[in-house]
Amino acid sequence: MMTGKELVLAAMKNEKTERTPWVPFCGVHCASLIGKTADVYLKSSDLMTAGLEKAISLYKPDGIPVIFDLQLEAEIFGCDLHWNKDNPPSVMSHPLAEGKISFDDLKVPAESDGRIPDVVKTIKSIRAAHPDVALYGLITGPFTLALHLLGTEIFMMMFDDEDGVKKILDFCAETGKAMSKIFLDAGCDIIAVVDPMTSQIGPEQFEDFCTKPLQKIFDYVRELGKLSSLFVCGHAQKNIEVMSDTRCDNISIDENIPLDYVRDICRAKGISFGGNLQLTVVMLLGDENANKIDAFKCLKIAGDKGGFILAPGCDIPFATPPRNIIAAGKVAQDPEEYKIAEQLAKNPPVLEIEKFDLSNYIDDSVLKIDIVTLDSLGCAPCQYMVAAAELVAKEFGDKVQVREHKIKGIDGIRMMVTLGATNIPTLCMDKEIVFISSIPDNKTLADAMRERLAKKK
Repeated sequence: MMTGKELVLAAMKNEKTERTPWVPFCGVHCASLIGKTADVYLKSSDLMTAGLEKAISLYKPDGIPVIFDLQLEAEIFGCDLHWNKDNPPSVMSHPLAEGKISFDDLKVPAESDGRIPDVVKTIKSIRAAHPDVALYGLITGPFTLALHLLGTEIFMMMFDDEDGVKKILDFCAETGKAMSKIFLDAGCDIIAVVDPMTSQIGPEQFEDFCTKPLQKIFDYVRELGKLSSLFVCGHAQKNIEVMSDTRCDNISIDENIPLDYVRDICRAKGISFGGNLQLTVVMLLGDENANKIDAFKCLKIAGDKGGFILAPGCDIPFATPPRNIIAAGKVAQDPEEYKIAEQLAKNPPVLEIEKFDLSNYIDDSVLKIDIVTLDSLGCAPCQYMVAAAELVAKEFGDKVQVREHKIKGIDGIRMMVTLGATNIPTLCMDKEIVFISSIPDNKTLADAMRERLAKKK
């Protein structure tokens, strides 16, 4: 019988395995398991080790990420962070855009920088204690890291200063290579490049700006004799084809993208794929049976040809009930649980979500901006869309109101259904969907607000 680590590595290589490996993406959720807040947990190797030990004990994973924090590198480069109790920190400043540093000031991180020593110590501890569990070293993708440095200004620069953006992305790729080596040397088996902000651009821009930096990282990981994955979240379906050309071994996606769509593209390209358990409606807010059904559906879609890893679509929310995560994992690991889930799926419960009454919602004097997010404190695309809307709204004073609706709670889900949003983040103006998983530049957003305000006069 193969160990969990052997199952994950075989699946990553697109090989058929005796069962589908199970990899829960436990980031700050591990902090909740030991009664700690995320801001304290992510600064302590001892706490991270204790949280991972608890997660491994409860969830019996075949593989697990050591840390899920896309601000680790940004903090080293001088980005100010807002520390959250139940989410990873959020980037609050963009040093290149704000002139705090110049490009020449940027140095590729060393193992002694920032919180890297805590992560390395954690990797070594978990590696020694669990040699049969595949360890994922998660690094921030080049485009997302560049956006942390530049802010949303990067979107205009992609038109006005293409060479400048590519120069920064190349540096971010070198950072990715350095981080990969640090994590692999410490004992990780797989490098996962997490680049959620690529969901905000189209395939042409992805090819122009992101393909080469990502290839540099994946080629380097392969030179080191290890495997790699490209993690995306959000409405990135349009980019799956070009993502599969980055020379990664695996693509992992979230519930915004149909699993069968990714399956077909990845199998045609000879690479593996992973995901696609629903994080909020099912894993966070559902019950054990709902999670069993969700896991069964993913396994059924993936089929029995191998090359699939069952996992949540992104970082498991902090307050997710452990029983739900356990239920999902058992369906992959226990044939009897699979049969139970198969029976449950024949008569699944109907989830009825009551809509809000917005019949009198529109105000003659105020433009209402509603943004449906996962949570702007923990989701980079959500954070930047909310930040952009709040910044531009200031130009119009009290004539524009911005509200965020987090689908980590039932009211957020109700608003999502009421507005007809199907992807996150989605920005609506007076109930009309205007921007879907695409952060507009400040001028475009201001023009859209101004146009709608003019119609109210």
